[in-house]
This record gives sequence, C-alpha cells and structure tokens, in this order.
Amino acid sequence: MHVQTMSFDFTRIEPQDRYRLLTNFVGPRPIALVSTRSESGKGNAAPMSFFNVFSHDPALVILGIQTRPDGQEKDTVRNIRRDGEFVVNMVDMALADAMLVCGLPVAADVDEIELAGLTSARSLHIGAPRIVESPCAMECRVDRLLEYGRRLIVIGEVVQMHVRRECLDAAGRYVDPDTYQPIARLHADNYITSDRQFVMPTPPMPAAARLSTTVNS
Repeated sequence: MHVQTMSFDFTRIEPQDRYRLLTNFVGPRPIALVSTRSESGKGNAAPMSFFNVFSHDPALVILGIQTRPDGQEKDTVRNIRRDGEFVVNMVDMALADAMLVCGLPVAADVDEIELAGLTSARSLHIGAPRIVESPCAMECRVDRLLEYGRRLIVIGEVVQMHVRRECLDAAGRYVDPDTYQPIARLHADNYITSDRQFVMPTPPMPAAARLSTTVNS
C-alpha cells in the first residue's frame, strides 16, 4: 500500500509550528480547570489542556504551564510555587462556558471563580479552593516542579477527591457515562465531549500467537 507522508523535522521548525502539529494530532486532551489561592487569599482559576493523570500509586497528575507571550509567569504558576498546592477541577458541558471565562487575561487580584459565576468551597487538606460545580475536584500537593525553558512541568499528588454523587454508578465505584461526560480540547477553539461512548472488550489471543507462545515456552 502506498501512503503519502509529510515529514517535519522538530529540531528545525519553529516552536509555534511544533505546537500546532502536536496539539492538532495529540487529542483530545482532558481539561484541568486549576484553582489556586492568590497571595491576598483570593481564588484563582485557569484552564489547562496540557494535563493528564500520571500514576495511581502514588496518585499523580501532571500539568504543563507555559509563560505568557511576554515571558511573565502566569498567576497559577506563581501561586503553585508559593503554596505548593492546587486543585484540578474537571470540566463538563455545564462548566464549559465558565471555564472559558476563567481563561481570560484578567489582573492577578481578580477572583476568576467568582467572575465566572462559580462557587468556591474549602478544600479538606489544602488552602486552595475547589469549585463546587465541577463533577470531580482533586486536591493536589506539589510533588515536584520541572523547569523546561518557558514551560513548567508540575507533578502533583492527589490527596483528596470530591465527586458529585450522580456521576457515579449505584455502587459508587465507576462513573456513570450518561451523567459524567467531560469535555476535552482538540486544537485551537475546537473541543469535544464524551457523549458518544462505546465498549471495546479485549479480543481473544489470535491462534498464531497462542501457538508461538506454546512453542517458545
């Protein structure tokens, strides 16, 4: 089969071209609406799509946060560096518009949670507030910070999770896919929601592979 391919040398192309290609093809990426506490004690929230769960034992999540275009650190980074904590609030369709408001470039002393019409609640283990409307909020303590030029990699340990009861099944073990439908970012202003889920059970081992395993053992 003949397949036409375009090849991009990431050691030579401009950073913005790398960003465009990576974010266009690596997706959808879950959105973390990260809440922190400002130096004056006000709530701060900002959406991050360079985010994912990293480990379950220990329970780690990872954020990638770049500086502003002028090179200044974002409020979220300053707060995380100072306090060593943050909350990851997951985003569903009901929270989508408010999430975009939280991403607006407002002054550091503006409470984005309040600005977006959302509700703050005290966390149990950390000082940063969680967002009540989020289907799932994870209190996190910083495990380590990794510096990569203009980008800071934040690894946080989840110490508490708050989940809206209706997002779980009757046994409280797994999410209810009819209720919990997080949105994720594709590229530019394009997003996707998980309202079209399907089951893919693991297939049986092909006969040729079973035979090979038996012979080699």
